[in-house]
Amino acid sequence: MKLNANTLLEGTRVVLVPYTEEHVPRYHEWMKSPELQQLTASEPLTLEQEYDMQRSWREDDDKCTFIILDKQRWDDSSLNEEECMVGDVNIFLTDPADPSVAELEIMVAEPGYRGKGIGKEVTRMMMSYGVSRLGIKKFQAKIGLDNHVSIAMFKKLHFQEVSVCQVFREVTLAMTVDESVRTRLLDAAADMKERDYRQARGGRQGSS
Repeated sequence: MKLNANTLLEGTRVVLVPYTEEHVPRYHEWMKSPELQQLTASEPLTLEQEYDMQRSWREDDDKCTFIILDKQRWDDSSLNEEECMVGDVNIFLTDPADPSVAELEIMVAEPGYRGKGIGKEVTRMMMSYGVSRLGIKKFQAKIGLDNHVSIAMFKKLHFQEVSVCQVFREVTLAMTVDESVRTRLLDAAADMKERDYRQARGGRQGSS
């Protein structure tokens, strides 16, 4: 999505940055994992197909993608961004007739970062961004029935189960954003800082 092409979101333990060509090789290695393919219902792509996908996601108006970086590692200017990558998070605008409805996906690809609250922090940040910048009024999450950790996380964030599809082995959870939910989401991400990505990269490279 062009809207977030130069947006950096800084949280407590993570930094979210736009998905660029620099990130594709590491992302491609992640997606060779049968476990991640199953959890994300994805098919393996060639490296060239992965570059095509990155370009498509960057240009499409209905996909908002950020790469999740470890903030502590990102603060170390001797490391390149690819070495700081943890996963990715996406908002997909799934209803052309209603751009306020979005599907939310998060992948913590690096096993060492799972189960530490990273997913919850990233999801809160992305929902706050979706509400304040994209005008999202309803979030959905489609999760594999075997992905108990993700299901539990979204339920802790007040998503409600709305349907189960045995054919695709997935559950759909949803949250409608009324004024009280909007206030809660913005308050939960009150410490999040939105910055100019190119400027932040330039400052980081200048200090190395």
